Amino acid sequence: MLKGAFQDFNRLRQVAAIAARHGFADLFERSGIGKLLGKKIESENGAETRRGSIARRFRTMLDELGPSFVKLGQVLSTRADLLPAEFIQELSYLQDNATPLPIELIREQIESSFQKKTEELFSFIDTEPLAAASIAQVHRAKTHDGDEVVVKVQRPGIAQNIDADLSILYYLAKAMEAVIEETGLYTLSGIVEEFDKAIHEELNFLNEAQNIEIFFESHKEREKVRIPRVYRELTNATVLTMESIPGQKLSKAQLSQDEKTALAQLAIEEAFHQLFEDGLFHGDPHPGNLLVLDGPKIALIDFGLVGKITKPMQETLVNLVLAVSLKDAGSVARLLYRLGEPTERTNLLEFRDDIEQIFSSYTPASLAELSAKHLLNDLMSLSIKYRIRIPKEYAVLCRAAVTTEGILRTLHPDMNISEMVLPYAKKILAERYDMSHFQESGMRTLFRLSTSINEVPLQLSQILLDLEAGKFSVSLNSEQFAQHNQTLRSLGAVVFAGLCTCGLIIGSFVLFASKNWEFNGIPILGIVAIAAASFISFVSGLWYFSKGGIFKLSLKRFFRSRS
Repeated sequence: MLKGAFQDFNRLRQVAAIAARHGFADLFERSGIGKLLGKKIESENGAETRRGSIARRFRTMLDELGPSFVKLGQVLSTRADLLPAEFIQELSYLQDNATPLPIELIREQIESSFQKKTEELFSFIDTEPLAAASIAQVHRAKTHDGDEVVVKVQRPGIAQNIDADLSILYYLAKAMEAVIEETGLYTLSGIVEEFDKAIHEELNFLNEAQNIEIFFESHKEREKVRIPRVYRELTNATVLTMESIPGQKLSKAQLSQDEKTALAQLAIEEAFHQLFEDGLFHGDPHPGNLLVLDGPKIALIDFGLVGKITKPMQETLVNLVLAVSLKDAGSVARLLYRLGEPTERTNLLEFRDDIEQIFSSYTPASLAELSAKHLLNDLMSLSIKYRIRIPKEYAVLCRAAVTTEGILRTLHPDMNISEMVLPYAKKILAERYDMSHFQESGMRTLFRLSTSINEVPLQLSQILLDLEAGKFSVSLNSEQFAQHNQTLRSLGAVVFAGLCTCGLIIGSFVLFASKNWEFNGIPILGIVAIAAASFISFVSGLWYFSKGGIFKLSLKRFFRSRS
């Protein structure tokens, strides 16, 4: 335990030094971390630091801090609802590469995981890795049945290293929250908690195996899209074995223009199937995760990041796409308000006017000229401005949509996306307004209405009886009331501590004067009273300045002054 604490302290010193090297010393110094480390943290304002933007320096800092922080940056790069567009762009450049481990360590990890010799599990494992990342290393292999497979093996000790860095991240988040003026839609601790959950889900390969199996089942009838098969008997929490699909990565494939057009059409078709039929979509469909097969066909790989869309979310998404295509600012405002989680009252009229301004800033002749990347970033920024918290699934979907659009533009720069999307949009609308669906939804609506009508008289009677008996009460819940209540409680605690301190100081003077309970001429009770007063004063002051929320640092002003 003591060794772990010492290692965490040394790691914290290292994090602070790297942050200072990239120009973020002020945040660490203001949070009191410098005092904890026993030294003042000062920024190293070198030429590179002065030239780099805040977003670029933040990205290079995470890159230098190591695998856990790189993963944090990659998670944040999918959340346009958390960070400005410049940060999202920079964090998307983070590469999860690592030095390959020798095959002996990989074999040891496999054997430790299965409690069997590698030779009992595989007839062959390639000594050269296909890929080496911070969490896992991938090798080609062959089963005893002769099947070509790909084995993803978790790096030894990576879970312990990530847990150690997470403890530091939690501490840094708490320390920063004490001095940051605005917390935005999410607290720093909340962001770390979400990252904690995401990274531990990724560390358990059984989650990815389940995602692959769901995709495999939903794509059985889709001949142009292949999903690798999972070998369950060769898969556990730290080893994932799946079918090896021969093909070229889209980023490296040499294709004719006809093949590119066919693949673009297939990519749009696959996206609509995933969103509006399966309710499960690939969260990171970049060209490296798409294999091109003969046909042309495609294969999807790497299912570590997957998003889920429920039926109500699909309905809202269809309405939102239609509202954007019609440039109906009012409907877009209402839909964003409905799908999000407003943290305070939102003025929908002002929200609508700002969306109208976004639409007016674009003058495309058709949707083919409209960039989803810029439009989604603008809408996300506007949601943050009006403090509407966007669910994680939609944020991941925005990232996937932008990536898919980039692939389509690369395959066919002159393509008219609206013409390619139109048949699928018509199909969705036809299914949505099908009479059988109307009958089902109409019956459901009538049932709810009849139930409500039957309940209204009873509810009104309850209210009238409570009014007559004087038992009617109204409860108000407000975040501001809670903050005021907490402030009053804090003030009361500080005043009480102050009165106790004053009483002890006065009492110590009386004890000094009476000189009772002396030891070598020193009044013991007086010294004890002074020590108690000093201790109470120190603890109350420390608590007040760390929790009281005064003199907090504004991140907006901090970033603005250095950009």
